[in-house]
Amino acid sequence: MLDQLFIGLLTILEPTNFLAVFFGVVFGIIIGALPGLTSPMGVALLIPFTYTMPKVPAICMLVALYCGGTFGGSISAILVHAPGTPAAAATTFDGYPLAQKGMAGKALGMACISSALGGLFSVIVLILLAPLLADIAIKFGPPEYFALAVFGLSMISSLGSRSVLKNLIGGAIGVLISCVGMDEISGFGRFDFGITHLMDGISFIPVMIGLFAATEVFRQAEVGIRKVVIDRKISGLLPSWQDIKAVKTTMIRSGLIGTFIGILPAEGGTVASFIGYNEAKRFSKHPEKFGTGILEGVAAPETANNAATGGAMIPTLALGIPGSGTTAVILGALLVHGMRPGPLLFMQHTHVVYSVFVGMFLANLIFLVVGLLGAKIFSNILRVPNYVLSPIILVLCVVGTYALHNNMADVWIMLICGIIGYKMREYGFAAAPIVLGVVLGELIEISLRRSLIVFGNNPLVFFTRPWAATFIVLTVLGLCSPAIRKWIENRPGKTQL
Repeated sequence: MLDQLFIGLLTILEPTNFLAVFFGVVFGIIIGALPGLTSPMGVALLIPFTYTMPKVPAICMLVALYCGGTFGGSISAILVHAPGTPAAAATTFDGYPLAQKGMAGKALGMACISSALGGLFSVIVLILLAPLLADIAIKFGPPEYFALAVFGLSMISSLGSRSVLKNLIGGAIGVLISCVGMDEISGFGRFDFGITHLMDGISFIPVMIGLFAATEVFRQAEVGIRKVVIDRKISGLLPSWQDIKAVKTTMIRSGLIGTFIGILPAEGGTVASFIGYNEAKRFSKHPEKFGTGILEGVAAPETANNAATGGAMIPTLALGIPGSGTTAVILGALLVHGMRPGPLLFMQHTHVVYSVFVGMFLANLIFLVVGLLGAKIFSNILRVPNYVLSPIILVLCVVGTYALHNNMADVWIMLICGIIGYKMREYGFAAAPIVLGVVLGELIEISLRRSLIVFGNNPLVFFTRPWAATFIVLTVLGLCSPAIRKWIENRPGKTQL
């Protein structure tokens, strides 16, 4: 492992790869700082620009954007009480009150330092756990892959919308989209309606760009012109050593929580940040101060949500099961570049995997420096009105989608998905379950049919093989978890606090 990490370090230090990581971090901070523009949208928007790039800089740039975007959300959360990303929502509780007290600089500095430390910790866990998990998964056959993919798809019950039914409907729509085109086993066309372009299926890149980026453009157009005035003086960005020492226990706790939550498929940084904040308040000697503007209230959610980034990459790389909405898009990017996430990734593309490990570690160091030195500059991004920003994003959507196959049909698919995503959001549907369904749909179908062919159409094979049966049980528990959680919260005799 050490040899591979050293090779990955040398690879990342090549000028092209280093600049890719640096650009990804900067672009991620910009995307994260703008309220409404999320990391999944940023990654989806950037994927078309990586088509002609080698695998290492392409994937490392997207992963660096993920890290930078998670931190970037804290900038607007602290300065204007508008979290740039959902994962930064808990940061507003104490970050904005600190800014109102004239301590915006300290709040941003603490957010940057705790974010970097949480991210670095999770990357170390990623390096240690992902190869071990891949070694176990390398023994999987078609039944195990089918059960694993179904388990991953079941995670949509808690991904995106609060409605389990709407999430499941979104996932089913995604699986249906993945079935369009020629059947890989029989060679017959399906759902193409005689349209030549659809014979090869619908690429998930136009779908992702449409559902994330174009949908957000349409939503911003409906909201109207955003006018944000930044009048907070930002100075003294470095918290004192005493400030950091006072919250070290909180950061350790939140780092562990965030990494663990990130590993759980479909949970991600938003859940981790709220749990990290709540646990910090619960263990605090002065819980009454939370919400009034204390550095501990910034350190807890920021450490947790950035720790979730490395944790979310563990199932994404080792099993091909996204740990968050952003990693679902990154998983699609891996497929675009000819790499199937899962245990074979560690054998067939070893240098890429370990370069991603090192690149993610470096990304956290870069946004630590860039965040401390450039927070004041990045905060000015909030002044850009959406009537300027939205057309630029829409043009990038069109150009990036067209570049996929140099075909206008992809552009129309992207725009149609954008309109559908915009209307679905009005009714409470989220984009992430659809994307997850598109990504996992092909694997589910192929592994199911291969399993039945190899084992004589015996459906019991999914229950007699240990790992397959385990994932089936986890799937049932995952689908039932919202109901179980609700029953626990409302069970008779529960003490009301």
